[in-house]
Amino acid sequence: MLRRLFRIIFTFVGTAIGYGVFLLIQYLVSLNINLENSGFSQAQLAGAAVACAIIFGIIFFKLTPAVGKQSIKVAKTIESDLQAFSANDILTGTFGLIVGLIIAFLISKIYEFIQVFYLGTILTIISYMILAYLGVVIATKKGRDLLPTIKKVSFGTSKSKTKHGETTPKILDTSVIIDGRIADIMKTGFIEGPIIIPEFVLVELRHIADSSDSLKRNRGRRGLDVLNKIQTEYGIEIYNTATEKSLDEIPEVDVKLLKLAQLTNGKVVTNDFNLNKVAAIKGVEVLNINELANTLKPVVLPGEEMSLFLVKEGKENNQGVAYLDDGTMIVVEEGRKFIGQTITVTVTSVLQTSAGRMIFAKVRNGK
Repeated sequence: MLRRLFRIIFTFVGTAIGYGVFLLIQYLVSLNINLENSGFSQAQLAGAAVACAIIFGIIFFKLTPAVGKQSIKVAKTIESDLQAFSANDILTGTFGLIVGLIIAFLISKIYEFIQVFYLGTILTIISYMILAYLGVVIATKKGRDLLPTIKKVSFGTSKSKTKHGETTPKILDTSVIIDGRIADIMKTGFIEGPIIIPEFVLVELRHIADSSDSLKRNRGRRGLDVLNKIQTEYGIEIYNTATEKSLDEIPEVDVKLLKLAQLTNGKVVTNDFNLNKVAAIKGVEVLNINELANTLKPVVLPGEEMSLFLVKEGKENNQGVAYLDDGTMIVVEEGRKFIGQTITVTVTSVLQTSAGRMIFAKVRNGK
């Protein structure tokens, strides 16, 4: 029904344009030829007007399906592009556009004194286009300095809130929920602002919990328990992503997370090393739990002494291995014969890797 109505309206528009074309041709011809003395009767002119209207009406009638399809594509493209902008950007961009158009209107008054054929009109059009563009660009670039942050959506928050307004939303991915340490970090109050748990993350957790693989099933159930704990203690609700049409077309959960972070101007909280790399390419900020844990480990410098309990052999000959309370592995040279004992060692070097930190030491003389 709507398609038929659109086709009828579009045909009438074509008819009106056809009649307008006839009037334009009639005006241009009248500049050189006196129509009253040209031999054309009023009936012939009326027939020509009707013919132009019918021809353009038929053309627009035939073009309606193609125009309709292209219009839908353009509308979806515009909608998708707008979703990438925050409420602040849209508001400041609109304000900048209005200011630019006002300035262009004032400048165009100067062109009224130009007597050159159509030059004033051309300059007016160019002024409107340039100033409107500059207004939008300048306003969106500097909008954050002019307007306070606008909270796009209402999410649950952790117990710690900033006194100076809302902070950046934090989006939890599946891996960090299964890991479980996020609940303890939130308890300390180090994560501020809105906490987002997308609905597709809950779906993925449910699928993992229903897996036939016992290891995956246990991980999924642990993730659901952690998620339930977070919701109970902090009142965080699952964010419904059904309204975000741009997310429906993305099958991968990780890509959806990054897209949602772009839409909400948020940060992704994860411990997935690969997601961290992809996010860097996409320009999305990431809070990596593993990086946080490595940063918080005690600083150990070469030359320091410490007491260790050696628990097992190392890979190389005569090596012994011990662990600190935070799980950092210490390799002790010539420590094999002291396995099962507590000895004093001297740190020789510290190696930082992507997987964590390793400390190398040697047995102190006289233990």
